[in-house]
Amino acid sequence: MADKLVTIAQFQNYIEAEMAKQLLADYEIEAVVVGENAANLYPISAVAAMELQVLEKNAQKARQILESQKEQEH
Repeated sequence: MADKLVTIAQFQNYIEAEMAKQLLADYEIEAVVVGENAANLYPISAVAAMELQVLEKNAQKARQILESQKEQEH
């Protein structure tokens, strides 16, 4: 049975979502940004946020990477 995609983070900003996706790629974790087309068409924060998704088996590691990055920025 194939792993399913799970949402590990949400972003209101397309650039932040893509940067997080690239950070995960640097750790060889594939990710997809869902909702980017809607956010680009309707750049209003009321529109659903973009979601960063990874395979369920990679979710915990991906969350740790993103959290570590946040801590380094502060």
